[in-house]
Amino acid sequence: MDDKLSHYRWPELVEGIRAHTPARVLAGRAGAAYRTGTQLELRHAHAAARDAVRRELDLEKDLGAELVREWKLFAVSTTATSKEEYLQRPERGRRLYDSARRQLAARCSTGTDLQIVIGDGLSVTAVSAQVPALLPRIAEMARSRGWKLGQTFAVRYCRVGIMNDIGELLVPNVVALLIGERPGLATAESLSAYMAYRPRSGHNDANRNLISNIHERGVRVEDAAARIISLAEQMMRRQTSGVELKEDLVPPKWLK
Repeated sequence: MDDKLSHYRWPELVEGIRAHTPARVLAGRAGAAYRTGTQLELRHAHAAARDAVRRELDLEKDLGAELVREWKLFAVSTTATSKEEYLQRPERGRRLYDSARRQLAARCSTGTDLQIVIGDGLSVTAVSAQVPALLPRIAEMARSRGWKLGQTFAVRYCRVGIMNDIGELLVPNVVALLIGERPGLATAESLSAYMAYRPRSGHNDANRNLISNIHERGVRVEDAAARIISLAEQMMRRQTSGVELKEDLVPPKWLK
């Protein structure tokens, strides 16, 4: 063993490594197989991932009646008419349904500085776990800068490309889409924040910035909110987003 590690007892070293990652490293084995506890954890995680993908978004149940009332939240849909169609036809999750366009035009302001959108994506579990704490933090920091916020709303059967339709319809400076990530066996509660400066038809991932892995053991909500606001400031100042804009990241203390 390396001299630097010789003063550690092996169990302490293993636990120290595992504390820094949700990955199942150094989990041990029973013969050629996983230990029973590890196998049961994997089956539980797989079931949670399947449930997260198939779950339907219910604003009051998933975000809380108080938050929905305080923020006057409402939901619109894409051209996908069911979760099954959404999963099988990704392109239908990138366009707003005609009734959704009319509803947004009637209920949302245009030309705001920051438009926050909640998308169910591939994990309603992530939306439920992260958005109630993340949304107020983003709004508070935005208002402290004197920004005009758009009316927040949710999109069912949502893909990232929906940002283009929203950008063309509401014309905000910056769109921030808080959307559930594809769940894995590490967690089903991971949220992403996709951001773009004045998104419009023809834009793709090269025109967007991404803050991913927003969850308890990844990017914590307070850090995610600060990064979202910092990116939005850069976008408005430089009038661009995506590959032309690099996020200024401060490394975590344990990496310094």
